[in-house]
Amino acid sequence: MKFGRKISNDLYNEWRPFYINYNLLKRELKDRTTAHNWSNKDEADFTRMLEQELDKIHNFQRTKTYELSRRINDAEKAVKRLVSETGLQDGHQQESSTATTDTEAQQRRDSVTQDAGSDDDLSDDESDAMSVDALEDQFALLEEEVANLVADVHDLALYTKLNITGFMKILKKHDKQTSRPLKPTFIQDYLEKRPFYKYNWDSLIVKLSRLYDLVRTRGHPVQGDSSAGGNQSAFVRQTTKYWVHPDNLVHLKLAILKHLPVLVFNADKEFEPKDAAISSIYFDNEDLELYLGRLEKTEGAEAVRLRWYGDMEQKTIFVERKTHREDWTGEKSVKARFPIKEHLVNKFLQGEYIMDEEFQELVRKGKKTQAEVDGMIQLANEIQYSVLTKKLKPVMRTFYNRTAFQLPGDARVRISLDTELTMVREDNWDGRERAGPNWRRMDIGIDHPFDQLLPEDKELFKYGVLEVKLQTQLGQEPPEWITDLVSSHLVEAVPKFSKFIHGCATLLPNRVDLVPFWLPQMDVDILKPDTGVVTIERPTQSSSKGTSSRNSGQTTPERVHYTEPVSEGEDEDEDMHLAPAKDEDKRTGLSNQQVAAAVAIREKNLKERAQEDAVARDVLQQAEHDADVESDGEGADATETTALLSSKRKRREAATAKAIASALDHTAQARAMSIDPLAPSSAFDETLRDRLRGQRAEEEAVEDEEEEEEEEEGDEERRLVRTAAQRAMGEDENGNGSGVNGEDRVLDRSWVAPPGKRIAVPVRIEPKVYFAVERTFFKWLHFGIFIGTIATTLLNFIPSDDKVGLISAWCFTGVALVAIAYSAIIFVYRAYRLRNRRAEGLYYDKYGPTMLSVLLVAALAANIGMRVREF
Repeated sequence: MKFGRKISNDLYNEWRPFYINYNLLKRELKDRTTAHNWSNKDEADFTRMLEQELDKIHNFQRTKTYELSRRINDAEKAVKRLVSETGLQDGHQQESSTATTDTEAQQRRDSVTQDAGSDDDLSDDESDAMSVDALEDQFALLEEEVANLVADVHDLALYTKLNITGFMKILKKHDKQTSRPLKPTFIQDYLEKRPFYKYNWDSLIVKLSRLYDLVRTRGHPVQGDSSAGGNQSAFVRQTTKYWVHPDNLVHLKLAILKHLPVLVFNADKEFEPKDAAISSIYFDNEDLELYLGRLEKTEGAEAVRLRWYGDMEQKTIFVERKTHREDWTGEKSVKARFPIKEHLVNKFLQGEYIMDEEFQELVRKGKKTQAEVDGMIQLANEIQYSVLTKKLKPVMRTFYNRTAFQLPGDARVRISLDTELTMVREDNWDGRERAGPNWRRMDIGIDHPFDQLLPEDKELFKYGVLEVKLQTQLGQEPPEWITDLVSSHLVEAVPKFSKFIHGCATLLPNRVDLVPFWLPQMDVDILKPDTGVVTIERPTQSSSKGTSSRNSGQTTPERVHYTEPVSEGEDEDEDMHLAPAKDEDKRTGLSNQQVAAAVAIREKNLKERAQEDAVARDVLQQAEHDADVESDGEGADATETTALLSSKRKRREAATAKAIASALDHTAQARAMSIDPLAPSSAFDETLRDRLRGQRAEEEAVEDEEEEEEEEEGDEERRLVRTAAQRAMGEDENGNGSGVNGEDRVLDRSWVAPPGKRIAVPVRIEPKVYFAVERTFFKWLHFGIFIGTIATTLLNFIPSDDKVGLISAWCFTGVALVAIAYSAIIFVYRAYRLRNRRAEGLYYDKYGPTMLSVLLVAALAANIGMRVREF
């Protein structure tokens, strides 16, 4: 799709005037370049137009973000005011477990309903129920406002993406058509001074998440330990990992916060960008022993890292060790850690300081039990021993901003999204001092994208990394919304992805021969077509684009059209816009016959509508008359009837307006083509067809030109994107679907490793695999011994002068020796492959059985043939 069409389809209609006028800029560029040579005046005028568009977009986004922040704060105050006014907050704080307000309100309504059968006056319970209903109505309004806020944030992020893309495309088109490089100077002199595209949405999303949680829990969010496991020294999780395209980051965050709040460690503190920053220093030796162990998933493979949260001023550092365990061991892979002060790290790594005394102090202060401290002491001693014996040094740093979603104190579902992921070299192995004798380099902090570093010292990861961590009971299914999320177009599954492994593979190419399986996938765009599974919806659906919409079996509300305000002193009469004007024929330019036909249609609609209104009034009167003795259903039926009649009336009015507008448009086109409206219809139709053909030919020429430009810009890139989209939708190269709803994926075996590298495929090696190899060897050995027994029998029980028997015995002996030798070679080969975790060619032997069968048949044939010749 051309970008001019894309921005028209994806934009939010209510903000249409504030988007970049891409088509106008493109048309202006084309008109000036085709009319004459591009001059300095043209360049100045075009630059001024770009600057005006930039000011418009920058001012709108700044105003809109301020407005959204204000609306979020106002809604949050409204929630707290509602809770304080109803006096429910104190009662809730006394409860030990969290109960939803909806359930309580329903119980109170039920009790009121049971007492409603009496003729007594309103009781206190009924009055209380009414207050609960009013409270629910207030919260329902707040829920609608929050839904609109979520949609506005989503559309504003899409607004930013579309506009910056439009600037980049129009600048590229300008440079190509005018041969004047405007793009570099415009980015530096204009875009950098109004960096609307660099807005950090995390602060707004954190506020929105807090508001969403307040409204969802009716002002009583779940209380718990916000550290969510931070005070534990060891914890186990089941984790799946995904890549997220930058265009889907805000959409994904907004979709998750509907179900889980953003985890904030200090709710009383205003969110700052550094609060989301996480940095880690990974250790390894020059042989990359830990890298290979983690990549090949060997039993007991370790990863040692030092991690801190926030900027470089943090004084508490966490020393962590991740240990991989195979499933057959019955143990789970575990991550254990302990805190240490920053000024003690170097001494600890050099073996000059031990943590025993510091940990024992925690027992004396009552912060830890003796058992917990004993485990921490053992962990510290083991990590210190590994660092010293394996000569581990700082190798690589990872930096990213993490947005975590989790209920405080509840680790059953935890989702984290890491963005701006960057890997930085920390080693000194190539003779360049980076960290030096220190445990980390000090020339960088959290200033992404680290422009002060050399390109070969950093790897900017272009995707976000989503981690879904679940703790479910045996046989328990994950929540449905998580299943929908991970199967949507927003994410791309990458099992076993590791930041440490990816950093070593990309930053140390001269030391790494084995690379992870996902490395070749970095050349393919993971952006997939929208499947509609995860959407951001507004409470009142409209035809405005931008916000995803999905019916989900529900009736889509009718769009509220713009209505011209009524002037002072005018009645709000619904019929006034249907009354004909005295000079309608002059004002519309229609003939007398056409005006008369329009008046007749309006009069007919007025009569029909009057009849329908009379019927509706009768239905309403009957409903009101029976309200005391009938159920509420008839009142609803009357309302539904009225709505139906109103809908029919609106459709007729719309049809009439459309007919008049069509006639006006027809007349305007005729005037534009210098055709008399009263001329014969054949002449008008012929002229109209010629004009439409010309317009269509011009549009096709422009489209063909754009297609040629896009083909020149990157055929290969678009082919890869199209192939990835076809895989995602379950289609083959011709676009034919291979499955229902894209459930069947295309298996692509064309991945190749970079030159001189080898892709590491995850191989699961259990002890029973070794036993299976031994059993296969024993089977071959048993078969070879059996054939050898036949040969020995022939030698022992035939006459000494029987040459045929002797030859047959030697043939069977040769077959037996070949079988035994081959089985021994295969056994050694398979054991070597297992030890090196190489799966290819391990489980299938396509030569051995065939060769043994041929030799055995040949030996039998030789024996039978020679015996037959004796007769």
